[in-house]
Amino acid sequence: MKKQNIWFLLIALLFTTANYAQDMQGYQKPAKSILDLVDAPLAPWVRIDSKGENMVLLYRDAFKSIAELSETEMRLAGLRINPKTNIGSRVTYYNKLDVKKATAKEATNVTGLPDSPRLSNFRWSPDQKMMAFTHTALTGVEVWILDVEKANTKKLTTSNVNANMSNPFIWFKDNSALLVRMLPSDRKELINTSTSVPTGPTISVSDGQKAQNRTYQDLLKNPNDEYNFEQLASSEIHKVNLDGTSNTWLPTAMYSSFSFSPDGNYVLVTHLKRPFSYIVPYRRFPSITTVYSAKGKLVKTVMEVPLTEALPKGRMAVRIGKRRMSWRADKPATLVWAEALDEGDPEKKVEYRDEIFQQDAPFTAKATSLLKTKNRYNQIEWGNKNVAIAHDYWWNNRNTKSYVFNPSNPAQAPKLITDRNYQDRYSDPGNFVTTKNEYAENVLDIDNGKTYLIGEGFSDKGQFPFVDEYNLEKLSSERIYQSTYTDKLENLYYAIDIKQGNILVRIESQNEYPNYYIRNIKKNNSLTPLTSFENPFKSLQDVHKEVIKYKREDGLELEGTLYLPVGYDLNKKEKSPMILWAYPREYKDKNSASQSTANPNKFIYPSYGSALYWLTRGYVVLDNAAFPIVGEGDEQPNDTFRKQLVDNAKAAIDAVDVLGYIDRNRVAVGGHSYGAFMVANLLSHSNLFAAGIARSGAYNRTLTPFGFQSEERSYWESPETYYTMSPFMHADKMKTPLLLIHGEADNNSGTYPLQSERYFNALKGLGATSRLVMLPKESHGYRAKESILHMLWEQDQWLEKYVKNKNKPDDTTVKVE
Repeated sequence: MKKQNIWFLLIALLFTTANYAQDMQGYQKPAKSILDLVDAPLAPWVRIDSKGENMVLLYRDAFKSIAELSETEMRLAGLRINPKTNIGSRVTYYNKLDVKKATAKEATNVTGLPDSPRLSNFRWSPDQKMMAFTHTALTGVEVWILDVEKANTKKLTTSNVNANMSNPFIWFKDNSALLVRMLPSDRKELINTSTSVPTGPTISVSDGQKAQNRTYQDLLKNPNDEYNFEQLASSEIHKVNLDGTSNTWLPTAMYSSFSFSPDGNYVLVTHLKRPFSYIVPYRRFPSITTVYSAKGKLVKTVMEVPLTEALPKGRMAVRIGKRRMSWRADKPATLVWAEALDEGDPEKKVEYRDEIFQQDAPFTAKATSLLKTKNRYNQIEWGNKNVAIAHDYWWNNRNTKSYVFNPSNPAQAPKLITDRNYQDRYSDPGNFVTTKNEYAENVLDIDNGKTYLIGEGFSDKGQFPFVDEYNLEKLSSERIYQSTYTDKLENLYYAIDIKQGNILVRIESQNEYPNYYIRNIKKNNSLTPLTSFENPFKSLQDVHKEVIKYKREDGLELEGTLYLPVGYDLNKKEKSPMILWAYPREYKDKNSASQSTANPNKFIYPSYGSALYWLTRGYVVLDNAAFPIVGEGDEQPNDTFRKQLVDNAKAAIDAVDVLGYIDRNRVAVGGHSYGAFMVANLLSHSNLFAAGIARSGAYNRTLTPFGFQSEERSYWESPETYYTMSPFMHADKMKTPLLLIHGEADNNSGTYPLQSERYFNALKGLGATSRLVMLPKESHGYRAKESILHMLWEQDQWLEKYVKNKNKPDDTTVKVE
């Protein structure tokens, strides 16, 4: 061979090797049948006032652009902020508004909106005649007001609103003005951390106290981060009148929340303070909660919270001292809070976990005890001076209790209403109906000693939502309405006027887009239509869909929603490839794990991450296949995680195979987040699948050593659990093609991008067939249209090569590394 030819060969090999390592290409688009579904227009988000009289329709684009995601972003203390506009960098924006009388046929276009609207933070005024919202302009955030009756808007502030700490405004109770967090007039320039010169090392210290925290992301890392966080979190609070005039109401501080008392005479304000932390997000920084008068005069500091880096072990651990402070909805100005009776330690054996206290304005008298809860306090639904309902819960045994009690007579023992497993959907009594009181606050709707419950109505015979009348004296209920649809799904949203029988409902079917109605359960169950949205996914409207039920090897009943491909001939029963999409869930009892909660009448809606797109590509889809992981009594679900995972998968495939729809040798499995973790485990420990798709997962559990998902034990308490469950530790067993996809900016606890990168490196090093796709700028869920189209293209190419055309000549464009 000539020397020149040898050099050409070496160069060719060099480029071949490089291409084998990285496949550098631009964003791709999937097949047209998938693209058409992605491009279908979104129906608006519907906001209806509490009387059911007026509607505001909010329109938006289905996706952001990669250019939007590429705007400047600072990640500090658990927040992601655009420092130029001073609002969260991942906020969903709306760009068009309509208003409509509930029963009118046509909506009215709202006028006066800014050019290129980027609208968010919608809040009704107390009288619900107006709606305030923010617009994010090029230079910052502005507050605007919508007059619902006139269908027009006006700008209230300049673009110096501070929305970095979420909701930046609240309404005065008389509807005359808002309190708005504004940028401080003396805010300093931010430090450019990419170019700043360090002044010394960053040092963290452990003083011997256990601080077993989960793996939070976007934390502060150094003094420059601390400085920038303080600048971005700081604001002044201004009173802004509806004519646009304003004055400073409170001076600069790091305000994190504020709320008016029901009567509007006081404001509860919380602000953060130093010292900050490098191991927990801002919600666990020190804070001070203070009551001010409506005019901004200091009344009293009511709660001081220290830095909370260390908590006792366990999901039910809480800090000591006052927590969950809020206003009592049925009284003019009464504060309510909880305090732990077990020092916040779930391992301590006590009769009662929490005690609830209240204190009336002017907050100078000693606080009084309202009741004690057996489990950890969750919430109180206020009714009147004699009736309230408290709820507690305990994660370890999935127990929840509800009590009716007399807040005016704490000596009177609370009465237990329910004591149940909150994962037991069949026994769910529903949610109590509320109404607006004289303070425009939601309180229990009580009528002559009776109140009402609206429930989802899951049962072994299907889903039939209901309304019950509940006798507070007898502690008994009577059903007064139950949906009877067998070909549609009726969701009962809330009671507009339960005494008159008017309930806001949403009705849908497999091919009928969800629309809103007012149902009157006291007038022949009549329906009044409010919306008439059309099905934008016409190519899926005739797809065969059913909920199939089957049993696992141990007899546990399972279910999944089965879809057959577009145009599938049920008479011929051609054996097609299948995609199984699932997400594992942990249970403490088999009864709850086996319950049926899938409804065959739910509208067929392909969300961005859905497997339903492949119904247009000839695939059978088993969606939301039940993957319960059960551990009863002292046994933990994860003690047998792998076996239960494989048993769930085998049962699902067997069930569809028996129906004659699929070629069981051409089945793919897919999942997102913990579902991705499931996929990697299934491919490592079974031979059930032809290929897998794992998005935004975690694969090495030693990187989340103080617990993950529902696992409370640390790595050092149960190293065998972490080892057994980690696909990374078993990468040598991977023999099935695996597509890994991950957002480069994933902020979900535990699923850092490093998880996919290191797992891919292990698979590649061991010779497994795999492909890693890192999506720039994307977080745990994907937002940019370019990213989503490319993700769908990657999945489609992978499925075509390794599933549909398995064992056929390689004629696809996928390059596999």
